Order: sequence, then structure tokens, then C-alpha cells
Amino acid sequence: MNYANVIEFVKEKIADNGRPPNYPFRDRFEHTMRVYRWAIKLQAKVGGDLDIIALAALLHDVGWEEGRDHGEVGAEIAVDYLDSIGVDPAKIGRIGEIIRIHEDKDTTDDLSLECQVVMDADLLDEVGAISVLWDSMATACEEGANYKKAYYRIKEYYKGNKPKIRRCKTEVARVEFDKRMKMLEEFLFQLEKELF
Repeated sequence: MNYANVIEFVKEKIADNGRPPNYPFRDRFEHTMRVYRWAIKLQAKVGGDLDIIALAALLHDVGWEEGRDHGEVGAEIAVDYLDSIGVDPAKIGRIGEIIRIHEDKDTTDDLSLECQVVMDADLLDEVGAISVLWDSMATACEEGANYKKAYYRIKEYYKGNKPKIRRCKTEVARVEFDKRMKMLEEFLFQLEKELF
């Protein structure tokens, strides 16, 4: 499988799908590439079909249409694209299903290992050091931005994200998530000492 061609397709689709960014600095393609890299790292530790994991991670955010579930739209686009490049139909069906449900992180359904890996990679992308950047940059976009506002935002999102460890489907992801939460605790402790 030539992932370079898939990456080019994903880059074009994300650029053209009309999904409004949460923030001007939020780049959906960069997010996709981080999820892809995390999915590969997780797969190396827990197993699963590498092609299914890699393709689902790359294509998980290609879809967007106002008023429709983004996973559903993405699954349709992915299935059509993968069929056009000759991917095995059995794999296409599994990839489409992962993309369709990837946002339902609280599901208690029995998920394939491949789906668990992609969901975990997507979840891990938005916690940890990257969330400090996100919260700081989001605060900078607001009126009256300052260090204390950024601190309170980081702390608020840390508190909101900490219980999301329950969403991790694999033990490897739980360990990584916990490590990131501990890093954020230490960061907030140090930031409090410097700010107050």
C-alpha cells in the first residue's frame, strides 16, 4: 500500500470539505497526521491489521457536511476512495465502520482491535503537551489574553480531560494517557508557583 498517495488524497479532501476550524490555528490535516503516527505506534505494541489501522487513521476526518454525522460522511468518502484504488473489499468494510464510529469514544460496544487503536490515537492527540499549546493559543485569540487566563483555561481543560481515561480502549493508551495527565499536573503545579 502506498500511503503517500492516500496522504495526498486526505490533504486535498480536508482542504476542500468546508469544515470550519474551531480556531484559526487548528489544522485538521496536521491532526490527522498526528493520529496516524500515534496509530502506528500503538499498533506496534498491541497488534492488529496495520493497513486497516493506518488507512482508517488517515481517512478518519475526511468527511464533513453540514447537518450530517461527520463519521458517516467520512466513511462514505473513504469507502468510495478505497474501492477506486483497489483495496480488498473486506478491508474496506472494516475501515468504513471504524471511520463511521470513531467519535463514539464512550461506546461500550465490542470493538475490533483496529477500531480501538484508531479511537485511542484520536483521543491521545488532544491531551498532554499539545493541549497546553492549544489552550494557550486559544486564550491568545480572546480579548484580554494573559498568562493567568491561559493558566485557568489549561487547568479547566485538564480537569475535564482527566476522567476521559475511561475512554481509552487499550492498556497501552491508558498508560500513555495517565503519563500525560501526570505531566500536566506537574506543569500546572510549576505554573502556579511562577504565576501566584
